[in-house]
Amino acid sequence: MMICPFCGFKNRPGAFFCDDCGQALHEDPGTMTMPTRQIELVTSEINAKSSWGTASFDAQSTVMLHIRDVREPVQIRPVARMTIGRSDAATETYPDLDLTPYGAMEKGVSRIHAALLRTEESLTLVDLGSSNGTHLNGQRLIAEQPRVVRDGDEIRFGKLVAHIYFQTR
Repeated sequence: MMICPFCGFKNRPGAFFCDDCGQALHEDPGTMTMPTRQIELVTSEINAKSSWGTASFDAQSTVMLHIRDVREPVQIRPVARMTIGRSDAATETYPDLDLTPYGAMEKGVSRIHAALLRTEESLTLVDLGSSNGTHLNGQRLIAEQPRVVRDGDEIRFGKLVAHIYFQTR
């Protein structure tokens, strides 16, 4: 078991990055080498199925956001631009999708953290300069640069983790 020096999360042995906060668990993971394990190739086991979900998102689609450790998913119908964050009455900040009920403050979600942008055929995610970053499938987004979201992707707002699924009528 590898304990993250940044957040204290207990990671599986051999992990290079923390499953909770995404930080590198070694000084320089780029310099580490692991030998490639030789496997027996059986042609009947080769599967051409793509592991990525669809990026197609039409006008009839809705989103189910499954937040880690929350029983019921959040259903949303994205508009052209939907802000995501946590509400704050003191600054009169009210994002379109308020993550406050899911521990947003404790998990480092900014008041206006990110946005979902809906186009005619796809959905994109953009970090809006958040303090603790937005990650899409483990990759930190560069602020103000939209990335296409696919069905089944993992999104992390600070330390709040969610999976996004598309539903088409």
